[in-house]
Amino acid sequence: MWAIGILPEKVKHFMESDPLRPVPIADFDDQCGECPVWDPATQSLYWTDCVGLKFSRFHEPTGSAEMIRKGFEVYGFRRHAAGGWVVTNPSGLWSWDGTGEPVLRRSEADGEPLSLNDCCTDLRGRLIAGTFFYNPGTNYRLGHLVLFDLDGEARLLDDGYHLVNGIAFSPDGSVLYATDTAARRIYAYDYDVAAGSAGAKRVLVELSGQEGIPDGLAVDSAGFLWSAIWYGGRVNRYTPDGRLERKVELPAKQPSSVAFGGPGLQQIYITTAAHCETLPVMPPGYDPAVGPFGGALFRAEACCPGLPQQPAAIRFSREDA
Repeated sequence: MWAIGILPEKVKHFMESDPLRPVPIADFDDQCGECPVWDPATQSLYWTDCVGLKFSRFHEPTGSAEMIRKGFEVYGFRRHAAGGWVVTNPSGLWSWDGTGEPVLRRSEADGEPLSLNDCCTDLRGRLIAGTFFYNPGTNYRLGHLVLFDLDGEARLLDDGYHLVNGIAFSPDGSVLYATDTAARRIYAYDYDVAAGSAGAKRVLVELSGQEGIPDGLAVDSAGFLWSAIWYGGRVNRYTPDGRLERKVELPAKQPSSVAFGGPGLQQIYITTAAHCETLPVMPPGYDPAVGPFGGALFRAEACCPGLPQQPAAIRFSREDA
C-alpha cells in the first residue's frame, strides 16, 4: 500500500479553510489521472494515470490506496459484467481480467484505426468511446464516436471530433453527451437505447477561450452534468439544458475527470494531472510554469447523488484474441 504523500502548504490550508470543498485522498503524483470508476462490489474507486502508466485503487471504507498495475496504457475503462475490465487506449479495445495480461480485441472499425481515449457504457452495456489524433500544428485527422455493440462488433456513431473526452448519459439513457476538449464543447445526442443509435449532435455547452477546456464528464441522478475544467482549476455543474449551475473549485489547475461513488453515490471523486500540457487552447495569461497543477485524487460531498456506472456487457469471441 502507498499512503498519501506530503501535502503542499497551500493544499493543507485549502483543506482546513473549507472542509466541504474537494480534499486530496490519495497522491501518486499522477502525470495525467483519468477515468475514475466506482466499483460497488469492492467499495473502491479505480482510476488510471494514462501518461505515467499506473492503474490505482482507493478503498473507501479503509481510506487506503494502492497501485495495482504499472506499465500498461489505460486511457478509459469500465467494469465488465463477467468480471475484469474493458480498456480503451491508442491501440484499440482490450479486455483484462485484472491480474493477467490484457488482450487486444479491436484495433479498427470500418477501416478507421481505433486510437481510443475516454469511454462510457449505455444502459444495455454497450461501450461508447472516442478516437483521437489531435496534434496541434499538423493536419491531423478528426476523430469519431465509436459504439461497441453487445456482440463485440464496432460501428461509427459520429465524426468531426478534434479531441474526444468525457462521455456520459442522461439518467434514462435517452441523451448521450460527448465532450470535444479542443473545441471547448459538450455535445448532446438523442439516443435510442434499444437500437444503440444516436441522432444528430447539438451543442449543449460551449466555453469561452478564457475559461479552460472541458475534459472528463459525469451525470448525477437529477440529470445535471459535472465537467472537469482543465486549466480552470474547477468542476462545473450544468443543468440538463446546458446552463452553468455552480463551480466547484480545486487547489489544482488541471482537473481531468469526475465520477460518483461512496455510500449512496453521494461522493464525487476528481482526478487531476501533474504534467502540464502546453496547448494552443490554453486560456490567455495561463502560466504553464506555475502550479499547483495536480496529480492527486480528490473527493468531495456531492450536492446530489450520482448515477451508477453500468458494467460493459460486450461478448468477446475466441477469435477476437
